[in-house]
Amino acid sequence: MGSALVRVGTLDFEVWQDGPAGGPAVLLLHGFPQDHQTWRSWVPALAAAGYRVIRPLQRGYGSSCRPADDRSYRMDAIVADAFGILDGLGIDASHVVGHDWGGAVAWEMAAAEPQRLISLTVLSTPHPAALRAAAARSTQGIRSWYMALFQSPGLAERLAGPDGPLWPRLMRGLPHEDRVRYERRAREPGAFAAMTAWYRGMARDLLPTIGDAGRRPARIPHASIVVPTMYAWGMRDPALGRAAAHATASFVNAPMQFWELPRHGHWLAERASQMLVPLLLAHLRSAHRAG
Repeated sequence: MGSALVRVGTLDFEVWQDGPAGGPAVLLLHGFPQDHQTWRSWVPALAAAGYRVIRPLQRGYGSSCRPADDRSYRMDAIVADAFGILDGLGIDASHVVGHDWGGAVAWEMAAAEPQRLISLTVLSTPHPAALRAAAARSTQGIRSWYMALFQSPGLAERLAGPDGPLWPRLMRGLPHEDRVRYERRAREPGAFAAMTAWYRGMARDLLPTIGDAGRRPARIPHASIVVPTMYAWGMRDPALGRAAAHATASFVNAPMQFWELPRHGHWLAERASQMLVPLLLAHLRSAHRAG
């Protein structure tokens, strides 16, 4: 089916589609600093099974959807992007799969409009409320050190950008091909600042600044997720720890599969597709039968 631009509000999103146009939709959402190619090893099996596979570049990652203002990267706007892409493609309901920040978006989509999700699958990222609770009572706060660094765009780019000394640490465990591609995209004008603006948008959601006078902090979804859910976590993930991963089930009031991968770290989309794709296909089929 190829690629196309989908207009959502004032932004144009690059979207790649594979598989039959009439098949059930599967929306694949990448995280930081990934792109649509993150899912390349997932697409053949999904398309062969009859699914319409949709892979957008999320806000900030494509040159045509890269606003410069950090206020543009709040979660409500990014969730609206995802639903807007589905609307633009004429899709009422979809399976949603997300990794890293894409996983955070997927959790929020399921909390905001569960009727539009056939199923939910999240890789690495725990439920937002589980993550927030873990940050206060476990090593999670230490694991999230880079989030504080990303609050300063200039400092973040000097230290953690693709030419900075911390970049290799952040990208540790990635396949070489993916790391090279992510570095190339992060070097595009304004790209790294936009990618890390997600972290500054998160901070604004939680702690609105003077410039956001009158705006309440964003809702972190505490209500139980009510769509069939699959969650996979790599036990060697340096950024997301056990406490939040294990607490996630407390926020799901629907059939849930929780897969712990003892030999994997953070990059499950790139590294664990051989293990996870068959589990995902079974999850998708189960959700259809339940529906």
